Amino acid sequence: MEVEIFVVDNHSQDDSLDYLIPRFPEVRFIANTENVGFARANNQAIEQSTGKYVLLLNPDTVIAENTLYEVFQFMEAHPEAGGTGVKMLDGDGRFLPESKRGFPTPWVSFCKIFGLSALFPHSRIFGRYHMKYLSPDECHPIDILSGAFMFMRRETLDKSGLLDESFFMYGEDIDLSYRLVLAGYTNYFLPTPIIHYKGESTKKGSLRYVRVFYEAMLIFFKKHYPHYSKGYYLAVKFSIFFRASLAAAYRVVSFPFHKHGKTDKKEKGKWYILSRTPQTIARLIPGIKHYTPIWSADEIPSSSERQDNRHIILDSGLLSYREIIETIQSKSDVRNHFLIYTPDSEIIISPQQTYTKP
Repeated sequence: MEVEIFVVDNHSQDDSLDYLIPRFPEVRFIANTENVGFARANNQAIEQSTGKYVLLLNPDTVIAENTLYEVFQFMEAHPEAGGTGVKMLDGDGRFLPESKRGFPTPWVSFCKIFGLSALFPHSRIFGRYHMKYLSPDECHPIDILSGAFMFMRRETLDKSGLLDESFFMYGEDIDLSYRLVLAGYTNYFLPTPIIHYKGESTKKGSLRYVRVFYEAMLIFFKKHYPHYSKGYYLAVKFSIFFRASLAAAYRVVSFPFHKHGKTDKKEKGKWYILSRTPQTIARLIPGIKHYTPIWSADEIPSSSERQDNRHIILDSGLLSYREIIETIQSKSDVRNHFLIYTPDSEIIISPQQTYTKP
């Protein structure tokens, strides 16, 4: 499969481009002098691209060797498809519900804001936002494609338009998905798994997430439902303030427990390294005194065997990324925490942090 790859740097301050450019000469880099937001940055790359299909892919994702081909084949076989999303898993193999969502219509928004979707997650009436009544292991038509992995036809973008730059963060994918449907296309969910690490800005309990996400929903509401009354609009604004206030109160109350209890506890546990060179990998993790070398995923324990936390490093020099993703998915466990080692760059990545050579 022939592809062109664009990386947009939104004015990062960590010398990312100095590291990446010499290592990936085949990639086209766009360096912005300011953070122009998700929508504008992606539009810059889309406008310079020439392919039949466009994939928007977050930098905090891990895809398999076969991921793009599977989605490409599906799109080729379904001309009615405007775009396709995939089965996103967090770094420990848990399914991310934003992989398949319904449009935030006034009713769906009401159910989400006031917690009805959380109370009745599998209801087709109250739980439409995350569509938990649809199996994550089957293909389905859905409403919203996640901006973390958004595979679309160029011809559909020509009809619907690009990302709306009035959304700075969150909501752009919802708006574009809605316009794809208005243009006469169907959006699909495929159960092809990928890993999506999520940073601090996307933690649903954070005040910033609540404020920015619900403000984006408000922009969507004003844009696509302008015929609703001013009173309804004010009610939605009040709901946003109410949810943001709850998030702020929760963080104030829970901060001491997260700081002194949960985080410290998670850092403890037993280490397992699935690699031919476990000694090399172990040297990258400060404080490791003991670890268990393992030679196959079958040796990864489950909670029924031991009740302490387990940190499992998977070597991409030994396993393909397809095998790594399948292992993380099949061995997902409340006690299992996965890390991925890349021997070419000698880096270990995890949901919490990255380990490099001292």
